[in-house]
Amino acid sequence: MSLNTQKEDFSYAYVYAVTATAGYSLQAATRRLDDSGIDATITVPGKLNSKRLPRFDVQIKSTSQDVKRETSIKYRLSVKNYDELREDDPFVPQLLIVVLVPEEVSDWLSQTEESISLKRCGYWLSLRGQPAIDNKTNITVEIKRQNIFSPDALKTIMSRIAVGETL
Repeated sequence: MSLNTQKEDFSYAYVYAVTATAGYSLQAATRRLDDSGIDATITVPGKLNSKRLPRFDVQIKSTSQDVKRETSIKYRLSVKNYDELREDDPFVPQLLIVVLVPEEVSDWLSQTEESISLKRCGYWLSLRGQPAIDNKTNITVEIKRQNIFSPDALKTIMSRIAVGETL
């Protein structure tokens, strides 16, 4: 397995763990949807605030590069993914999740009989309504470090979606 595939699989595991802890479900996208910039859909089973099955789509990325700054994450995203995520009025809300991992694969996970620890952290960002850019290859997006993708943050995101709030 290539290192990039390992990073991708690990980032999915992180998002699955957060989603399961929040009590929600995550469904990985089919290849057709992945070609459209959708890696997975997170859904509340049942109702939330009288809304049945609120959900949002995610594009999941992973990196071991040094992208963490004092107050933000500076992540280089393809213009293709940027354009897919910046839609002004998507039918289903969309978020970018960037999972940071250590450079050494052996440092990604530690486990004892009492705990399992996934190393580093994931961050979320909505690019909805962002402007088009002239660059044809990449754009560096800035994600606030306070936007940690955690079970509590996921519940807040989903509550906002359930009441129709724009992210």
